[in-house]
Amino acid sequence: MDSQICSALSTHHNSAFVHNPITKFSSSTKPPFSPRNFKTETLQVSLCLCKREINLSLVALLLNGFYAKVSKAEEMELERYTDSTEGFTFLRPSSWIKVDKAGATVLFQEANKGSNNVGVVVNPVRLSSLGEFGTPQFVAEKLIQAEKRKESTIEAELIEVAERSSQKGLQVYEFEYKVDSSRGGLKRIFSAAFVASRKLYLLNINYSNKQESPLDNYTRMKLEEVLHSFDAAPIA
Repeated sequence: MDSQICSALSTHHNSAFVHNPITKFSSSTKPPFSPRNFKTETLQVSLCLCKREINLSLVALLLNGFYAKVSKAEEMELERYTDSTEGFTFLRPSSWIKVDKAGATVLFQEANKGSNNVGVVVNPVRLSSLGEFGTPQFVAEKLIQAEKRKESTIEAELIEVAERSSQKGLQVYEFEYKVDSSRGGLKRIFSAAFVASRKLYLLNINYSNKQESPLDNYTRMKLEEVLHSFDAAPIA
């Protein structure tokens, strides 16, 4: 790009002398290589160099962004986790650490950043499918209401609701919403739920989405991959 700009400027500049050979300069006319013309030529060269530097800077920024995304991809390697006893499976970030937490069947946290986590809760229910409880929109509204009832919640907003069929043929609801909390600040939450063998399975992904470190597109894609991988597994 920079070479093309320089070439274009050079072609434009030379045309004043090459494409007008019949132009003559009288004694009263300043010669073509007067100090004034020399300054014009210098200015054009300076502009060309400035544009070259700007283009090089843009290339550097793009490359830095590319390598940053590659780094994030390496940090967010996924591996499958299966709980054969409870009967569920999903992909989880391989570098996240398994921790114990009351109420959670399993929970993985990002090292040194516990606010970023993914976990599963399993509870017995009288339902044979989520459809018996309500539509995806109805369940989503219940989730948002539950978030708003928490004392630490400043604001909760639903972003997206979806429904899919799992590889096991189960009805799965998926939700995405954001929460502003006095404890953890702004965060993005992805949830998936299904019912199997009279049990409700709920996967929750919490990820920080603060203004100084917003959720980037690549990480979001990885978290959605985790969300879509949630399914039932054979019970041991």
